Amino acid sequence: MESIGNGWLWAIFGVVVLGMLAVDLWVAGGGREHKVSVREAGIWTLVWVGLSFAFAGFLWFYLDGQAGREVANARTLEFLTGYLIEKALAVDNVFVWMLVFGFFGVAPSLQKRVLTYGVLGAILMRAGMVFGGAWLISQFGWVLYVFGAFLVFTGVHMLVAGEKETDLSTNPLVGWLRRHLPLTPDFHGERFVVWVEQGGRMVRRATPLLLALILVEISDVVFAVDSIPAIFAVTLDPFIVLTSNIFAILGLRSMYFLLAGSADRFPLLKYGLALVLVFIGVKMLIAPWFHVPIGVSLLIVAGLLGGSVLLPTLRKR
Repeated sequence: MESIGNGWLWAIFGVVVLGMLAVDLWVAGGGREHKVSVREAGIWTLVWVGLSFAFAGFLWFYLDGQAGREVANARTLEFLTGYLIEKALAVDNVFVWMLVFGFFGVAPSLQKRVLTYGVLGAILMRAGMVFGGAWLISQFGWVLYVFGAFLVFTGVHMLVAGEKETDLSTNPLVGWLRRHLPLTPDFHGERFVVWVEQGGRMVRRATPLLLALILVEISDVVFAVDSIPAIFAVTLDPFIVLTSNIFAILGLRSMYFLLAGSADRFPLLKYGLALVLVFIGVKMLIAPWFHVPIGVSLLIVAGLLGGSVLLPTLRKR
């Protein structure tokens, strides 16, 4: 597929991502067991968002010099729109993580380690899904309409389901994992697997923390099924699709700790996300007959998300 990504751009992107991961793992305390405060999460969220916009600025300057102002404006706007969509849809992931940690009773000081591995796994899975989706679209153009219909269906389902609570105790996947994965009854710090004595010999057992990590990884696969098709409605350029996805994921852990204590303040956010999915799906379905400009798409997505966040506050006042 046609892409602005050349060897230099892919190399620079790779260096930036590896640098950000190194900072996240060692400077931001990814390898230490401690409870993340709202202040710390807020600071790092601003750092990740700032780096994402800095990359957008670099992309614009590079393309402005190499391909011209028109291409630079279009591709940078696509990156920012894709980033906003991916960041918004990731909020649903955050709500599921809260549910998982609450169900297993994962202490706040242990959650950061689970999310560290969760984000690393998400980056690898998203990369594979992006290139797989790009290949499918290049071979079978009609797949875009399947993506669009799926997004509309998912958005409508979210609107109908509303705030229906999910009970993990009756979830078939959780039940299957508990039956087939030998578990210790208690946590053992940040360890996912431990040796325990059983019947006079030492055997390896998984801790509940490993089960929580597995569900975190599975939840990202499930939500990627929504988010990857959504960004293909913005652009078909694999470089823009992947970079906007990865930058949105890198700051996801900080966003979790920022929202973990204030999720009840945004009761309409889930409906806003559902409307975003419906809009993007409709945009994909009507593309052959009506083209929605990227700038208009960005305004609509921002308006839906901003309205779902601000309306509860205005209603209280």
